[in-house]
Amino acid sequence: MSKVSRRSFLKITAGLGAASSLAPLRSLFSGSPFAGLSAAPLPGSGAGKKPLVISTWKHGIPANDAAWKILSAGGPALDAVEAGVRVPEGDPSVNGVGYGGLPDEECRVTLDASIMGPDGRAGAVAFIESYRHPISIARKVMETTDHVFIVGEGAEEFARKQGFSREELLTEASREAWVKWKQGLSDKDDWFPKDLDHDTIGMVAVDAAGNLAGACTTSGLAFKIHGRVGDSPIIGAGMYVDNEIGAAAATGKGEEVIKTCGSFLVVEGMRQGLAPREACKRALERIIKRHQGKPAFQVAFVALSKDGEIGALALQEGFQYALAAGGANELIDAEHLL
Repeated sequence: MSKVSRRSFLKITAGLGAASSLAPLRSLFSGSPFAGLSAAPLPGSGAGKKPLVISTWKHGIPANDAAWKILSAGGPALDAVEAGVRVPEGDPSVNGVGYGGLPDEECRVTLDASIMGPDGRAGAVAFIESYRHPISIARKVMETTDHVFIVGEGAEEFARKQGFSREELLTEASREAWVKWKQGLSDKDDWFPKDLDHDTIGMVAVDAAGNLAGACTTSGLAFKIHGRVGDSPIIGAGMYVDNEIGAAAATGKGEEVIKTCGSFLVVEGMRQGLAPREACKRALERIIKRHQGKPAFQVAFVALSKDGEIGALALQEGFQYALAAGGANELIDAEHLL
């Protein structure tokens, strides 16, 4: 795995606006990790490389690897995104997702997930305990019921009936982090730790047939109030797919994404003709306006159009996303607005 800085990535893409055919587009990427991939194809050109997958944060790299195995073999995007996000769900070193996720204020690990396919169907679960792979339970909701969203004990009972096995999700490392947080509590605590590397994974992909899918899964905000649910399992907030247009996923402070219907807003921006990056920018600008130009938190989006154009943008410095296409899988420092 190699890391591409925002500056070098911008150098790669800087000349795309002057390109008038696929040949010069390809030449701009010669010798780069993204040879053959257009990060910003001309409108309507279809120049983007397919298949491809984009996901949030550094744990997106192994997630993309799993997704790419399916996509590169001609498999569907829906299978790819499920397989991809299952990787961090099962990795105890990723403390914002699945097994080993940081617990809530009662030291209980509760998980949320959503999945959406090219046919417009969607499934989600939230506030679910003792099941390592909520993304697969969400897919069962989508494929075996006429529901979209099941929560809490109902979601756990549904998972049991579907044959999923219960297990303890709290690791010793996560328990120790909770003890440290508990010892430092004060009357000024706002349930929003600012010094933890803790976040969801959102993933969107396009397969060789041009079909889109998305998945999002998380253990939620560390040490949250018991019962709190963020944006990740909410279709249109944490993730959204429109197979005619594109797909998007969000990360960061879920409450702010919910209040702006963030991922839906990004996809609707693409429907109105915006490139994926500009659609992300419009959604983030709405959040900035709500906070008088000075939001003191992070929100970021990754987006993908049906023709393979990608975009990623954050409020604050520090967000990274993983991009896999054409055999390369790279971690990229995203641009930020503030």
